[in-house]
Amino acid sequence: MSLLRRIEQVQQGADAQKAGAMARVSPSAPQTYPTYVQGGSRDDYLKNIRQHLVDQVISASHSLLAVDAADLQSNLEALIDQVIAARGFAITHVERLRLIEDVIAEITGFGPIEPLLRDGTVTEVMVNGPRQVYIERKGKLELTNVAFRNDEHVMHIIDRIIAPLGRRIDESSPKVDARLPDGSRVNAIIAPLSLIGPVITVRKFATKPYTVEDLVGFGTATAEMFDFLRVCVEARLNIFVSGGTGSGKTTFLNVLSSFIPNEERIVTIEDAAELQLRQEHVITLEARPANVEGEGEITIRHLLRNALHMRPDRIIVGECRGGEALDMVQAMTVGHDGSLSTGHANSPRDMLSRLETMILMSGYELPLQTIREQITSAIDLIVHTARLKDGSRKVVNITEVFGIEEDNILTQDIFAFEQTGFNDGRIEGLLKPTGIRPTFMRKFKESGIQLPPGEFGIPAEDPMKPDLSRPGKSRFSTADVPQPVDKSISLGRARRAGGMLYISSVGPVDPETGQVVAGGIKEQTSQCVRNMKARLEAEGSSLERVVWANWSLRDPVEFDAFNKEWVNWFTGDAPVGQCTLMPPMQRRAGFRISIGVIAEA
Repeated sequence: MSLLRRIEQVQQGADAQKAGAMARVSPSAPQTYPTYVQGGSRDDYLKNIRQHLVDQVISASHSLLAVDAADLQSNLEALIDQVIAARGFAITHVERLRLIEDVIAEITGFGPIEPLLRDGTVTEVMVNGPRQVYIERKGKLELTNVAFRNDEHVMHIIDRIIAPLGRRIDESSPKVDARLPDGSRVNAIIAPLSLIGPVITVRKFATKPYTVEDLVGFGTATAEMFDFLRVCVEARLNIFVSGGTGSGKTTFLNVLSSFIPNEERIVTIEDAAELQLRQEHVITLEARPANVEGEGEITIRHLLRNALHMRPDRIIVGECRGGEALDMVQAMTVGHDGSLSTGHANSPRDMLSRLETMILMSGYELPLQTIREQITSAIDLIVHTARLKDGSRKVVNITEVFGIEEDNILTQDIFAFEQTGFNDGRIEGLLKPTGIRPTFMRKFKESGIQLPPGEFGIPAEDPMKPDLSRPGKSRFSTADVPQPVDKSISLGRARRAGGMLYISSVGPVDPETGQVVAGGIKEQTSQCVRNMKARLEAEGSSLERVVWANWSLRDPVEFDAFNKEWVNWFTGDAPVGQCTLMPPMQRRAGFRISIGVIAEA
């Protein structure tokens, strides 16, 4: 028996049952079909026809799933033509083809959102209950005229998405993460958590993974910046990609991962597999939720610990959301350099704060100092992405994590986005070097990487400044190496006004060597006063003419020791003044004390 004949029999039986039921309820009630009312909405008319066809075909569609797609479409076309002719529906050829597509989508695809998923310009589909469907196109949200019949219709599509993956959604487990066959990410949430009906959010992935050329064309970053990031990956720097929701973190991580040499063994770990690596030696691991009995859950933490026993050259975690951050940071410090991951944050500094919070979520009661030392030791670079007001996605910061001082993680922007204008609704600007030379530049040479002339606009190494490069992945503090001292914070600046001489902070620097003097607070105070005395005399004043002073101390508990040395420099009463806490710039220079004064000119 042909498929069409089976459908006709089922349909005839359904029509007979429906007719009998109607006759029992109201013998004289006529059977109605969609009609076109003059002045009415054509869309409403087509929607009614579509609903009628769906009711007719879907009620007999269970037997359709066992046939080939080509056979299915040809039989459906014949059936729909037969129904249209029998009911006298007035539609055009284009409308007929659209109706056929809609019915096939209901049977084998994802219903009303199937055309949106096939639209290459749509990057996200958001179903807010049965009557409201939004899409994202070019970074902007748009409300569509797509609608579902009811909540059950939306639930039917959710079940179709998650059933092949062995996942479930019901009142006891009312939310689920999954993926479509093309790798697109799906989140669904239903009552009692959702009060507007079932909600589906689909983050679409391109059928062909984006390349560097694609992102350069989109304006995400310049080709030069990708060349810089390429050598960072090849030099096995540990990189975090941070950004807000929808800022393109996963897409950017996918492009970064393409820089990993093909001969390396890569292990990827994700909640729902999204990454599309093109290397040959890739092991893809995916977390598993608990079953109906609440057992069998395999988290990212479990997979990450297991990955350490799989001899990986690189570990890529799709996103750190919780306690797995501790395992990721530890993996980065125990021989798995060159690892990559992403995290939600509004800035690179926020990413570090979130990592601290996530590590605390691991259940281990670690001191904050230890956590920050681990993060500093593990992470080399944070690439921050953002979705700007015009909907474009750009890299806005490339930030180095270069040290820790007094339990504060130190960062510096190597490149930052500078907006230059706003033209025709689009933000214009470039990711530019900040003029800071990162401390990991030595690793490029050690890895045999030849940098292009100009080194991406990064300043050349200054032979007059000490080398702050890290020799390896270990705890690094700015106190471990001598720091460059700027003259403006070591010898102070002088200004005359109203018959008075104002001299800004003078530091404990030996004028001959340009280095901070060795010793404690006593030795540094003595050097500060000597420097201040010389500066005052050069300006035509003296220590005896000082009427007010400001002392900046690194540690306030050293005030008594400082004051004992300070008063020794004056024959009478020492000048009055105030004590303040030393700013970070002077701390990083190795100062324990700096002094500023006001004196009679």
